[in-house]
Amino acid sequence: DTYKSIVASRAVKAGASMINDIWGLKQDPEIAQVAAETGVPIILMSNQRDTPYRDIMTEVISSLERSISLAVKAGVAWENIIIDPGIGFGKTLEQNLEIIRRLAELRVLGRPILLGTSRKSMIGMVLDLPPDQRLEGTAATIAIGIANGADMVRVHDVQQMVRVCQMSDSII
Repeated sequence: DTYKSIVASRAVKAGASMINDIWGLKQDPEIAQVAAETGVPIILMSNQRDTPYRDIMTEVISSLERSISLAVKAGVAWENIIIDPGIGFGKTLEQNLEIIRRLAELRVLGRPILLGTSRKSMIGMVLDLPPDQRLEGTAATIAIGIANGADMVRVHDVQQMVRVCQMSDSII
């Protein structure tokens, strides 16, 4: 996770196999050139902190479209672009829950969708639990996310969430 091209460059040189830009190329567009030059996949997150939303999904899609455009213009291979709606980044509890419910709408962008809900504060708000007790809440968001189109998940509790993913994939 970074939003600085120098950090991304050094990380890839040190062995990182993927870049996760938490600002979707809007803070430091040079990150796209790092991804293009090194050939590593890049995750573009929708992060619009301090921005009021009218229709959360329309605005997340618009934000991700801009990020994808910046990546493509910088020479990032289409198959190396992954999108992330940015759960927990500048969004309210209600908006985060709505994004998960409406995740399939991101399919319009034609890119794999990564969902990162593991131990997030929204789970804590709903269940009134500290981060280390949010396993079941994470499992629910992952299962519903997969049902709604998530292709990848970012988690803390890998073994347990692999099982959730396998079961969800089998049903879906």
